[in-house]
Amino acid sequence: MTRKELEKVIADTTVMEKNIRYPTDSSLLNKSREKLVSIAKKTGIKLRQTYQRLGLSIKRKVDCYAHAKQYKRLSKGIKTLKTYLGRVVRDVERSIQSSDDLIRNQFTNLLSISKKLINQYKKK
Repeated sequence: MTRKELEKVIADTTVMEKNIRYPTDSSLLNKSREKLVSIAKKTGIKLRQTYQRLGLSIKRKVDCYAHAKQYKRLSKGIKTLKTYLGRVVRDVERSIQSSDDLIRNQFTNLLSISKKLINQYKKK
């Protein structure tokens, strides 16, 4: 580079928005339920109910309630999602009791995370 080229610097300062999804309670609860159901299907475990459509519809409603600042409806929806996740967790635990260690090992990490999600609450 020559000296003349270094005298003037052109800097592009445009900022590109990032596609960042911040974890919310509703999305974490629904994603955990979906992962448990998908692993159960892969391993051949038959669940009583998967809450596939119900979970997705309530998650969408909860997202709209948060945007509209309808916090009582939002908390009721999150409670419902926790109930669905808890039912799937208990169903999976009952089903893997009689299975071998290989199948149990696939669920241990996800089950512990799911239980933490169910038991967490906001400090006031």
